[in-house]
Amino acid sequence: MNNSNRYAVILCGGSGTRLWPLSRTLRPKQLLAINGDKTLFQQTVKRVSQHIDPRNLYAVTHEDHKFEVKGQLTEFLSKSVENVLAEPFAKNTLPAVAWATCQIYKQNPDALIAVFASDHAIDNEDAFICAWETAEQVAKKDYLVLLGITPNFPATGYGYIKPSESLGFNGLAYQVAKFVEKPDSEGASQLIGDGCLWNSGMFVFKADSFMRLLEQYQPDISQKILALAPENLTETYSQIPNLSIDYGLSEPLARASEKIAVVPVAMGWSDLGSWNAIHASHPKDQNNNATHGEVLSIDTQNSLLWSEAGLVATLGLSNIAVIQASDATLICDRSRVEDIKDLVAAVKVRKPSLTETHPTVFRPWGSYTVLEEHANFKIKRIAVNPRAKISMQMHHHRSEHWVVVCGIATVSNNGIESKLYENESIYVPKMSKHRLINSTNKTLVIIEVQCGEHVNEDDIVRFDDDYGRALSSEQKY
Repeated sequence: MNNSNRYAVILCGGSGTRLWPLSRTLRPKQLLAINGDKTLFQQTVKRVSQHIDPRNLYAVTHEDHKFEVKGQLTEFLSKSVENVLAEPFAKNTLPAVAWATCQIYKQNPDALIAVFASDHAIDNEDAFICAWETAEQVAKKDYLVLLGITPNFPATGYGYIKPSESLGFNGLAYQVAKFVEKPDSEGASQLIGDGCLWNSGMFVFKADSFMRLLEQYQPDISQKILALAPENLTETYSQIPNLSIDYGLSEPLARASEKIAVVPVAMGWSDLGSWNAIHASHPKDQNNNATHGEVLSIDTQNSLLWSEAGLVATLGLSNIAVIQASDATLICDRSRVEDIKDLVAAVKVRKPSLTETHPTVFRPWGSYTVLEEHANFKIKRIAVNPRAKISMQMHHHRSEHWVVVCGIATVSNNGIESKLYENESIYVPKMSKHRLINSTNKTLVIIEVQCGEHVNEDDIVRFDDDYGRALSSEQKY
């Protein structure tokens, strides 16, 4: 098939609370490197990009994650960066898929579109590509096609697809009879015995077929998606119903015995949706422990031991998960990992920042990491990307001390421009209009010490910004 007619949409939203404390609202699991050196999103991009023209790859994310998604995408497919769609509001999967599909449809109504999640692991990429190609052949007949995973255990955390009669295609595609929500253990075993498949959430369809189905089954969403434009995006998107593609299209199509199909595939798939799934996907030691980072375990078995900062040491334990982030640590019995959502809800009441923000925060110009914070001071490590600069800004309540530890900084401080080299510093008093610039091809790293009666991120008045962000005191850097 001509790659020019093949498109892919990667859904890069969601908060992933089941992988707390690593996954947070503003740094969800798809943006983390928890299954290799690259993030799950980057792994998905790499896997998909081998099969399509880079200009035909789209990603849908939330406005809060836009710049990090673009930054991660740049490492692999710079030509796809302009195809990142940032939702002003999270509206579930159907509006996200519909928005991307509408953009593609306006260019190419005959486009064959595949939709993938950004946070799944796939071991057998050859099987994945074969299933994708088979699904495309079925989609050409105006079917909405799902990739159904051949189950290898009675999972209670997945939905199931019940196939019915074969649609041909060398016995590789079936009509969908019905969908079954997440069952209990007994129900899952029965479903597997009946030949049911896990619902992976992967779809393939023709652009014009999808738009027709959307108009037929969800006319309100169809109307608003077609009306979207840059000047009305926030207002119009806020009015779109919150609806999954399963509830909005797949299940109604199955109930009506319409054109909805499934292609079964065994490809070593996991949604990495829990710490037990992470344990299963990682190499094990002789005691069946999966480890990450600096770990010392003695008389410890069947455990997941994960360190992002410092040493994790265990003695005489079994079947536990220890996840140590720089600002929070989770310790739980592995039999209880599915209850982490309840724990996160309790943490959110006590200290909401630990569920929302990560110590490392990404910005369009780079990132900063909070190293220490108290009532009247904060210490950060700031990394500015090559040829990037922060906004021209001012603070009412704090002064800043900058020390260059790597690279060369160009600093504008109250109208005076100067260059700082490694081990050189500058003082930026409060009310000073200032800007940090990296004019080199090497990442600039500085240590920033903030001092004052108020060191929160809301004390910023922005005067100029290269990234189109609002000139508002409520914006961060």
